[in-house]
Amino acid sequence: MASSSIVLSEEQFQCSICLDVFTEPVSIPCGHNYCKACIRGYWDSTDLCQCPMCKKTFDKRPDLFVNTFISEMTAQLKKLAPVEVTPITPGKTQVPCDVCPEGEHKALKSCLVCLASYCETHLEPHQILASFKKHKLIDPVENLEDRVCKKHERPLELFCRRDQTCVCQFCTETDHKTHKTVPIEEEYGERMTQMRKTKGKVQEMIQERLLKVKEIKQAVDLCKRNAEREIADSMEAFTVLVRSIERSQAELIKVVEEKQKVSEKRAERFIKELEQEITELKRRTPEIGHLLDIEDLLLLLQTSPSSSTLPPTKNWSEVTVQSGLGVATLRRAVSQVEETLNTIREKLCDAELKRMQQCAVDVTLDPDTAHPGLILAADRKQVRYGDIMENLHDNKKRFVNNTRVLGREGFSSGRFYYEVQVEGKSSWLLGVARESINRKDCDVSPSPVDGYWTVGQWNMNEYKAYAGPWVNLSLRQKPQQVGVFVDYEEGEVSFYEVEARSHIYSFTGCTFTERLYPFFSTGPNTSGDNSAPLIILTMKSD
Repeated sequence: MASSSIVLSEEQFQCSICLDVFTEPVSIPCGHNYCKACIRGYWDSTDLCQCPMCKKTFDKRPDLFVNTFISEMTAQLKKLAPVEVTPITPGKTQVPCDVCPEGEHKALKSCLVCLASYCETHLEPHQILASFKKHKLIDPVENLEDRVCKKHERPLELFCRRDQTCVCQFCTETDHKTHKTVPIEEEYGERMTQMRKTKGKVQEMIQERLLKVKEIKQAVDLCKRNAEREIADSMEAFTVLVRSIERSQAELIKVVEEKQKVSEKRAERFIKELEQEITELKRRTPEIGHLLDIEDLLLLLQTSPSSSTLPPTKNWSEVTVQSGLGVATLRRAVSQVEETLNTIREKLCDAELKRMQQCAVDVTLDPDTAHPGLILAADRKQVRYGDIMENLHDNKKRFVNNTRVLGREGFSSGRFYYEVQVEGKSSWLLGVARESINRKDCDVSPSPVDGYWTVGQWNMNEYKAYAGPWVNLSLRQKPQQVGVFVDYEEGEVSFYEVEARSHIYSFTGCTFTERLYPFFSTGPNTSGDNSAPLIILTMKSD
């Protein structure tokens, strides 16, 4: 009879989940084998009941039974596995053999019945004698007494899931009789599976946070670049403004000095004429005095009939020398500075508006909030006041006494921007409103105290910011497109005239604690001149 030899390889009896030699090996319907605790833990961690290797899915979780053949082969493999007797290496934490003199050799196994650890030589009785084969052997550990039940002095082989503690076989027949207990190996396998899953989640959370750190650092770098750009822009703007002021000041000084020189020359001419007249008058004074000494009337008249007449002189009562430059000259200088300031303001506003437009969001109207008198376009991008009140179902979100409507999308962080066309309207109101605003009362003002941050047009050409007390706005031209920008964290709501590239008004220092919604009001159309719609413009992406 021919003989054959079977070579057992440890790799043939390894669980593909824990990558260790099988413990309580079980077979599943697809034919693959796993540790019982490992496959249970794997299925508990996933929504699908499938084989980890071939990915075959089972409609129902299969019953698991220990594969006795593989279990016996695994035991045989462990028994036949060659073991080296290794001397204890100083400096390493290793368990010495309790039988060897002075723990000369390293222990191969620890026995929970004997409460002792043995090297290969002294472990031999446990592998040969039948009475010792029933002992519980484990990998060598210190403090064996901690692995034995204090009450029954039996190995702690089971785990009580109710009390979350290790117990012995006798404990399951007494204090833990009605409790759910499983072999320690099974609980270990499930714990290891759960810890691997937790480790994966931890790694995922670490990656998420590393990405967030990177995102924040990039935001800081962007903020730094923006700050540097804004500082450069401000320095350029103020440099231009200072130069304009210096130039206007220099021109003003030049004009003043030139006028002063003209006044001085005129005054010198006047003084010279006056001195000439004074000289002439002084010259005539002795003659007049001599004639005054003549007592003979006939002689006085014959000598100089016209000596008493005054020499020709100018009427100096109307002659003046002006001082100062005059209001007109100063006004022209200030106007030049103001013109430069307006040019700088427009340039800065244009750059600011471009940055705001980078925060553009897609806004649509929420029909559930629309007043019954409003008509919304099918694309939810336009709203106008209708002539007939619609019979709409009332709800807690709907405005019932004011021609108002909110955007569907709300925002509770970050920055957002949108634009609205108001061309052709005589009355309108735009801005943002918090979620908890009162939508039923008719006397609720669209101001921050009631949860609104808005600006609008009133009576054809009146523009106001509803900031508590109304703030009258002086606009350079009638708005056609209004941009609304919100910075939630900074507490800012700003409005811009898009075509004129000019700033309308800003609410600053606000504290937002609720979700904010884009807000629209068409205003009434009682006089028939306010039928044009409010149109939410679609922002073009760069």
